[in-house]
Formats: sequence, structure tokens, C-alpha cells
Amino acid sequence: MEKLSLQEASRKAMSHGLEFLARQLVEGFVTGLHKSPYHGFSVEFAEHRLYNNGQSTKNIDWKVFARTDKLFTRQYEEETNLRCMLLLDCSPSMFYPDRDENKFRFSVLASAALAWLLYKQRDATGLCLFDDEIKAITPVKSTRAGIEQIFSALQQAQENPIKAQGQGSQSLSSSTRRTTTSIPSVLHEIAEKIHKRALIILFSDLLSNEDPDETFKALQHLKHNKHEVIIFHIFDRNTEQAFDFEDRPYEFIDIETGEKIMLRPTDVRASYLQRVGEFESELKHRCHQLKIDLVEADINSGFEPILEAYLLKRRKLA
Repeated sequence: MEKLSLQEASRKAMSHGLEFLARQLVEGFVTGLHKSPYHGFSVEFAEHRLYNNGQSTKNIDWKVFARTDKLFTRQYEEETNLRCMLLLDCSPSMFYPDRDENKFRFSVLASAALAWLLYKQRDATGLCLFDDEIKAITPVKSTRAGIEQIFSALQQAQENPIKAQGQGSQSLSSSTRRTTTSIPSVLHEIAEKIHKRALIILFSDLLSNEDPDETFKALQHLKHNKHEVIIFHIFDRNTEQAFDFEDRPYEFIDIETGEKIMLRPTDVRASYLQRVGEFESELKHRCHQLKIDLVEADINSGFEPILEAYLLKRRKLA
């Protein structure tokens, strides 16, 4: 599949709509695989069976009816009833590093592609947008109306982003109402809202001023309720992971608190990389303990890793 950059994907989404982009990403991804990921996921055609009164008519093969004047239904391999909730962090730190190309925009487009793939697999899907609280949530459905609600919510979020702050400073962004990230409270609330076993997919940079232990307690709550969890850890590798800045003074701004500091990147690079390394090591260790899939998602690496990670998880659950 031709790799779409975040800039190209954003442009297509703006000009043609999220559904068009989601279709293109999924179809291109499937075409590039040696074996279709749809096999065994409720869309691989298996055989015809005679229609019985009272059955749903949605799988009737009308072309066969036209030829034979008999009603047959198409059966599919491994019919499933997976329920999935997509959780999308829309706190200020997700709007780094640029107004138009940032972690939030990447997550919106990746979520749209995943939602479309889930819809094509006849899996029920919902969406939750949050920062310090749940901002929008759609019901978990497998219908056309359900996927349209998801696209509508994502489109609105994309068209009304948190406003960028600070010209000429290395700021992420800021909103008129200062918000923070409260992943623990949102995860606890989701754990209580979703009563049936589901796959929870979290898109977040996991940046928060809260105690990390509280986040893992909330993740443990989800696991205790028998949910499966995938965390897509969203970041800009060049600056957030490698701390690759020019050797000149920058004004860095914590966009969740508004705190500012002026410094040269070279003065703090070593200590910054050490802290980042410790954070990532602890994150991987705790997720491994909870049997949670943690997937690194660099916004400059395209959307294929997102779809691949989901399909690997989906096959394990099938």
C-alpha cells in the first residue's frame, strides 16, 4: 500500500471527508496483505443455505433468487459479535507539535480507519472523546447509523480543534478553558458504562500530571471487568522521543498547566532522554503485567502499524 503521510491524509480527509479517507486506508491496507485480514472475521463467504422463515433477510443472496426463484442466505465463517469502544484523548497535549499536523489529528484519522474496518467486519463499535472528562460518546453499534455517528463526532472534533497558542514558541497548544488529562477517571467511567465484554482501544500520549498508579488502577478496572485493552501510545518521535531540536534557545510551554521555561535543548537533552526512557520502560512493564497490548504510534510513521496491531489482536480474540 502507498504510505500516506499525516499531511496527505489530513488533506484528503478535509477535501473528501473522513469516510472516504477511512475507506481508502483500509482498502489499500487490505490490498497490500498477502492474505486478507477479513478471513475468519465474519465477512469471509463460506456457503449458501436455504432461507428459513423468521431469519433475518439481510444475508439473502438476491442474485441467486433471481436465477433460481428460491431464497438462500449467504453464510460467513466464524460469525462474531465483538464490541469495541474507541477512546480518543483530546486534551491540549495531543495538539502537539503543529496546529494542522499533530497527535490529535493523527488519532482522529487512525480512529476513522479502525472504525471503518470494524464496521466492515460487522463488529459493534462506539467512540468516546475525552480530556478531563468525557466530551462526547456514541453508542456501541454495528449499523450504518452507528458508523455515521462515529464519523460525525470525529469530523466535528477535527473541525473544532483546541486553538493553537503562542507564535514563535515551542508550545503545543492551549484552549480558552485550561484543561488537563484525566485518563483514570474516564477509564473508570467507561468500565462502569460498558457492561458486556469489549475491546477497549485507547489513543493517547499518556501525558498527565496525575499519579501514574491511578492510570494503571483504572486499566486494571477494565481488565477486572473482562475487557481486552489496546493502548496506542501516540507521539512525535523526532521531538518527544529523540528531543531533536536545534541548538538555540526555545521557550517550552506545558500546555496542560501553562507553565513556561526558556532553555537550550542541549542543556537538558541527556536528563530528558533518561526520564523518557524510564517512563517508557515502566509503561511497558506495567502493561505487560496487566496483559495489555501497548503499541508505539509515531505520527510520522503512517497508519499501517495501527491497522496491523488491531488485526493481530482481533485474530487472538477470534
